[in-house]
Amino acid sequence: MASGKQSPRQKMINLMYLVFIAMMALNMSKEVLTAFGLMNEKLDSTAATFSERNTALMAGLATKVEEQPAKYTSIKADADKIHELSSDLSQYIAGIKEKLEASVDDATDYETMDKSNTMDEMFFQSGRISPEGEEFLNKIKTYREEVSAILAKDYPVIAKKLNIEKEFSTDPVNVEGANVPWLKYRFEGFPLVASITQLTQMQSDIKSTESEILSSMLSGQLQSDVSLDNYQAIVIPDKPAFFSGENFTGKVVLGRFDNTLQFEKVVVNGKEVKDLKAGQVVLNFPAGNVGEQKITGKLQYMENDSLKSIDIADSYNVIPLPNSAVISADKMNVVYRGVQNPMTISIPGVSNVSANAPGLRSAGGAGNYFMDVTTLQAREVTISVSGTLPGGKTVSDRKTFRVKDIPRPVGTIRGEDGSVSMQRNSLEIATVGANLPDFDFDLNLNVTGFKFKVPGQPTIIVNGNRLDDRAKAALRRAGRGESVQIYDINASLAGNASYKLKKVAPVVIELTN
Repeated sequence: MASGKQSPRQKMINLMYLVFIAMMALNMSKEVLTAFGLMNEKLDSTAATFSERNTALMAGLATKVEEQPAKYTSIKADADKIHELSSDLSQYIAGIKEKLEASVDDATDYETMDKSNTMDEMFFQSGRISPEGEEFLNKIKTYREEVSAILAKDYPVIAKKLNIEKEFSTDPVNVEGANVPWLKYRFEGFPLVASITQLTQMQSDIKSTESEILSSMLSGQLQSDVSLDNYQAIVIPDKPAFFSGENFTGKVVLGRFDNTLQFEKVVVNGKEVKDLKAGQVVLNFPAGNVGEQKITGKLQYMENDSLKSIDIADSYNVIPLPNSAVISADKMNVVYRGVQNPMTISIPGVSNVSANAPGLRSAGGAGNYFMDVTTLQAREVTISVSGTLPGGKTVSDRKTFRVKDIPRPVGTIRGEDGSVSMQRNSLEIATVGANLPDFDFDLNLNVTGFKFKVPGQPTIIVNGNRLDDRAKAALRRAGRGESVQIYDINASLAGNASYKLKKVAPVVIELTN
């Protein structure tokens, strides 16, 4: 507007112009707020679509586990963990949104949701991030780190493709040369409807990330199933060892047997093999001298109208006639009380073998046994073995194993044992467990109760494997840096609750907040 002395008419025009600009700004603000609200509705719908897709993927994976447990059980376990992490974070964000929407009379009237004070008071206090804001950041951090760890361990291709650390980063943001905390940059001072929309966007990102992970897991395994490039040639002898002077008998197959597979040409040890039947190469040639013998060659097959080749590289052993049994314990020369000790007992070249010992029973299959010495009081046990050679001669042998108890378990919190540093809110929801570090058997231990001690407060007896309300109340009265203790942990073997374990070592938690 012009400076200097103005006429009353010009002053009136200028005033009307200012009122007009203010009205335009007001209308634009309402339109922007409504646009955020409509975007939030769209994102909610997108998240719901991804959620339905994830449910279908999990159901499909469960079916795959039933059909092919060896291939899909570990994938299903990882998928379950990722699904749990995604659901926990999404539900946590949903709880925040409910609190924000409860601060207005009508959560669908977006034009009234123009204030930032509700979100600012929730996440910020006196210019700093509030405890609730820190909890929000920790929830994102837990999701980001645990999902990244699962992918990095067994699915590096998916980990590289998605880059969870970057997608869910909460690092400070560089704004005009200054590092601004992520939480302030994303949420401080924004209209309420904009903050709710950002939270919904996060939920949609979580669901879409989960969907991409699940579909990549499934497609990766399916590609591995159908691609012959991922298979190896396997030599399968008709028996584990051969006597000097015998012919070697056996077959060569691919890792996944397919009786529709036809080979174009097979060369073994420099000679072409003509005996090809139903996806197998039937071998029959002199076993050779005593010692290790190599089998080399090539399998040629047609794929996509082109000839491809797989190398054969394996070996077998030729041994002299036996005069003693071979006995080996799959878990060293020790057997443990409370578990089914797997044993392999055989005499090379002899199929008719018998073995006897207290607690020893057949596990099905040639040479496979289980040994249960739970009720055996002695410190040693002897296995006697006998068998009949093809010529009718009987051979026998025996071997002694030490009998030991299962070692003392250690208590864990969130899977960690010994002395652990942890935030108070993390301890409230953490699971108390017990494990057997460096033990030869993978055993699951069930925790049914424990004692919880906060310095200066009475000991609390807890039933179950998480802190109850009384324990949580005591925990809230503990000071920062104090150490609380979980001890007298009641644990038992899964599937064998009658076996009495040694006393479980306690776990100490230092509170970091």
